[in-house]
Amino acid sequence: MKSVDVVIPNYNYGRYLRACVDSVLSQDVEKLRVLIVDNASTDDSSEVARELAAMDPRVELRLHETNLGPHASFNEGIDWAESNYFLILCSDDFLVPGALNRAITIMEENPDIAYTYGRDVDIQGDSPIPSIAGQQSRPQYRLDSSRSFIERFCRLGVFQIPGPSIVIRTSVQKSTGYYRTELPHSDDYDVWLRLALHGSVAELDCIQAGIRTHGTNRSSDLWARQILHILHTADAAECFFAHEGGEMPDAKYLHRLARRGLAERAYWSAISHLLRGEKGVGELLKLAFRWRPVTAFLPPVGYLLQRPDTLRRLQRLVDMWARGTKRFRIGEAGSRP
Repeated sequence: MKSVDVVIPNYNYGRYLRACVDSVLSQDVEKLRVLIVDNASTDDSSEVARELAAMDPRVELRLHETNLGPHASFNEGIDWAESNYFLILCSDDFLVPGALNRAITIMEENPDIAYTYGRDVDIQGDSPIPSIAGQQSRPQYRLDSSRSFIERFCRLGVFQIPGPSIVIRTSVQKSTGYYRTELPHSDDYDVWLRLALHGSVAELDCIQAGIRTHGTNRSSDLWARQILHILHTADAAECFFAHEGGEMPDAKYLHRLARRGLAERAYWSAISHLLRGEKGVGELLKLAFRWRPVTAFLPPVGYLLQRPDTLRRLQRLVDMWARGTKRFRIGEAGSRP
């Protein structure tokens, strides 16, 4: 029997909690359990959670009187999990219909897969969940071996994975262990790398989850967000190679590759900010030059050739430049006598 345990950590997101839980309970799996872990919310989260549990016996509650932080919620969920598959879904996000069954079907066919992930759809603010076109029940997918997945992260210095879409084999999560409290901002990246040590990773060619962007969970300062994300990713890489990753046969090479990938990512982030006329260029270049001094003299063009989203990003920058040039020409024309 296909069985899934879904942990939903929550803090003051009572306004999103019902939609999140409903998106899970409507999944077409045979055996499903939901655990809402509330971290002493001060809004109506507890009331919403109790209503949801009263309406469906598949919903269980852990309502804390003291805020123990997100790590405690994640790790409590790992201890609670007992089904074949496992997922952590933050309460402001949601699952797309059929997401769990799609992931499980592929993982049942390939017992070596440690976890799967898919694409996401973005929601801004308090907007309702949009209507999403039906996804294939048996989507195409790309399978990365343990080694190739970790190397790809190191080479690019970034994860392009929507966290809410990750469905994990519970036995692998138990073997991997807890989220590390010493990584307050990138504990998930460290866990994803450690999970990959236990098997291959499948990227599904379909939309699996939705991520809500709002003022509470996302800074409005783009350059600060970008530089912090790079620094937090670097923290995760250093932690991984200081622990389990350091036991890989070619750990030293991969560790150097990760530092190079992060430096080159910082370099091109700086160039992107420069072309958009945004601040933070100097800070990003300092990171790049510190981690890989050669980038001060030799632009890392090879990095762009390896990122799958390079063409899309370049097109967006070209469009922005073209619009800016057009506005400048209109301004010139308007200033003539």
